[in-house]
Amino acid sequence: MTDRYAVIGNPVAHSKSPFIHAEFARQTAQDLVYERILAPLDRFASAVEDFRAEGGIGLNVTLPFKLEAFRLANECSARAQEAQAVNTLKFEGSAAYGDNTDGVGLVRDIQLNLGFHIEGRDVLVMGAGGAAQGALGALLDEKPARLVVANRTVEKAELLAERWRTRRGLSAEIMQASGYAELAAQQFDLIVNCTAASLSDTAPDLPQGMFARDCLAYDMVYGKGMTPFLELALSQGAGRLADGIGMLVEQAAESFLVWRGVRPQTRPVIEALKAR
Repeated sequence: MTDRYAVIGNPVAHSKSPFIHAEFARQTAQDLVYERILAPLDRFASAVEDFRAEGGIGLNVTLPFKLEAFRLANECSARAQEAQAVNTLKFEGSAAYGDNTDGVGLVRDIQLNLGFHIEGRDVLVMGAGGAAQGALGALLDEKPARLVVANRTVEKAELLAERWRTRRGLSAEIMQASGYAELAAQQFDLIVNCTAASLSDTAPDLPQGMFARDCLAYDMVYGKGMTPFLELALSQGAGRLADGIGMLVEQAAESFLVWRGVRPQTRPVIEALKAR
């Protein structure tokens, strides 16, 4: 019997995950189908239960449900526990296992595919929601000189930074929080846009001069070309630009490993998506 998987989110029509997992299944000779599920904003849990009742055994979770997916899981990986956000659900009987593959997917793309090394660099993460929470642990694992979480609502950034300082035993110099305006006169080597602003063709209101000359500006949103954030980065002199297509494939490969016990090759799928 063919195993059933899906990506669940709102919006979800733009998702390339069905193509990615079809390619992974073809590579690894796995018998599965993978679809999209548009969940009403107030009915995530019931949409998941409907999927399970119809025989579904695994879900990728995208915006805006990653925090809710963490609460739904009754067992979680260590990285999901740290992030308190889940983007991968695996169902076995009555159990719902939650994992978070966003951080490892992001770091693998940045370091392996883009050749940008994080250790000793000044890093800015924009946003304090589920996407940012999933990224922080993996970024911190690479030992940046400083990691700043910036958010429109400063209190959310402060709570997130304090939680990670406490969990990892980090100093306030290494793990910081900020509003956007307070970033004036600071420069960063890596700036990761974890907000959903690019989905609505907007960009966070960043001050001038934040992008170091060799800065990598990374937008987690994919498939929208030069987003307002990337246009802003280019206009302010960022040396390199990237969207989230590589992260999407890398985190999907990690989810595939969680579900199927085999890691597919990512490079051919990234190239295929870029060609499309």
